[in-house]
Amino acid sequence: MEPRTVVPALLVLEDGRSFRGVSFGAPGETFGEAVFSTGMTGYQETLTDPSYRRQVVVATAPHIGNTGWNAEDDESRRIWVAGYVVRDASRVRSNWRSHRSLDEVLREQGVVGIADIDTRALTRHLRERGAMRVGISTTELDAAALLARVLEQPSMAGAHLVSEVTVSEPVVVRPEGAPRYTVAAIDLGIKDMTPALMARRGIEVHVLPATTGIDQIAALGVDGVFFSNGPGDPAAAEEAVALLRGVLDAGWPYFGICFGNQIFGRALGFGTYKLKYGHRGINQPVMDLRTRTVEITAQNHGFAVDAPLDRPTDTPWGIARVSHVCLNDGVVEGLELSDADGRVKAFSVQYHPEAAAGPHDSAYLFDRFIEVMDAARTQANEQEN
Repeated sequence: MEPRTVVPALLVLEDGRSFRGVSFGAPGETFGEAVFSTGMTGYQETLTDPSYRRQVVVATAPHIGNTGWNAEDDESRRIWVAGYVVRDASRVRSNWRSHRSLDEVLREQGVVGIADIDTRALTRHLRERGAMRVGISTTELDAAALLARVLEQPSMAGAHLVSEVTVSEPVVVRPEGAPRYTVAAIDLGIKDMTPALMARRGIEVHVLPATTGIDQIAALGVDGVFFSNGPGDPAAAEEAVALLRGVLDAGWPYFGICFGNQIFGRALGFGTYKLKYGHRGINQPVMDLRTRTVEITAQNHGFAVDAPLDRPTDTPWGIARVSHVCLNDGVVEGLELSDADGRVKAFSVQYHPEAAAGPHDSAYLFDRFIEVMDAARTQANEQEN
């Protein structure tokens, strides 16, 4: 193993707190919103999740990079994080699937990081003060000067980032085995595992740009519509909200994940708000209020839906209610929309049932989507006869 060249690096938060460490990944300078992820594993999936666009991710697990990087676990076409912060960057990769080191991939994709800092202290600071703007630099090592640059950066509140991560052209993911349903998946920052899990259930998935119109969806003859996860402030995604209201008007079954849950909430008439430091990691406990089952979930969100936990809400499309809650802090983790007979027509969750790095407690939600489409097809056949 060749000796590693030590390059000093500086991290400065918008409130003036600073940390000095060494360069990890690409040298240079980067800015974003500092957030922390509590996952002990799955850093490759985290880094390639488009929901992390414009965010500098702090890994709370102290040792990162020991399993290297492989060709199978990317969740999208590239790394999306604005920067990466770790305590101890492994100098050796050791996994039979690995073909490159994490440091090498970060350098190749121009992702600036910092290592050898007290990530425990940084995480505690973010928990107490909240997620905030941050800068990392190997070129500007004066804290006051870097702080001035940090304060010039835009806030995540009000950020419209969907256009930066969505596909430019439709992509079709063919079903495994006999096709059962056709689904339009609106890409707000989709992860590859989502259409893959649908395809395993016999769904032909049309991954569509966020600019897709309702007529284009109708032309596909879809059985259901899906809105994906994604970055930014849902209050700034007015086009997505308008599109989803069109979907509800058309009566198609709907399933949303993460950002798709927030857009669903806003389409139904609820507000959204920014969490103090968000939920990020693969160990978040959630209760399904329908079954009273507790799931350990993967999450990555800094905004949440403001909906009443204790009562249903009448909407133009039916009765909406909260279906899932976070057991740590009571944050809304899911919504569902039912007709007057109690039949679920649309639902969403704030977490990630497609979690490639695990846990897989929530994969049943893809089967629930099938059930909703089954019921809609049965009802349509009965009306025809």
